[in-house]
Amino acid sequence: MVYKIIFKKRFRNKLQNLLVYIENEFGLLVAQKFAKQLDKKFITLQQQPFIGQPSICIQNIRSIHAGKHNRLYYRIEGNKIIIINMYDTRINPKKNRLK
Repeated sequence: MVYKIIFKKRFRNKLQNLLVYIENEFGLLVAQKFAKQLDKKFITLQQQPFIGQPSICIQNIRSIHAGKHNRLYYRIEGNKIIIINMYDTRINPKKNRLK
């Protein structure tokens, strides 16, 4: 079964800011490469939603690596995958409430 992916507003805003930052700092090609990597992760999640690591603190939250320095957090509700947020893995772990 293929799951439907729904993006929360917080995630969309963070992704847009991240892509603008990557493009400004490293160029358009690097930003496009990162966006393609994310698309591949979303396709994988649609086919295998339980591939992510379960959260220790919050029930029903899972996470997977999304690129070199980011972790994608999501939950599964029926036949939907809700993408909640994305955090940089280099930040202070206490700031990540979803871990």
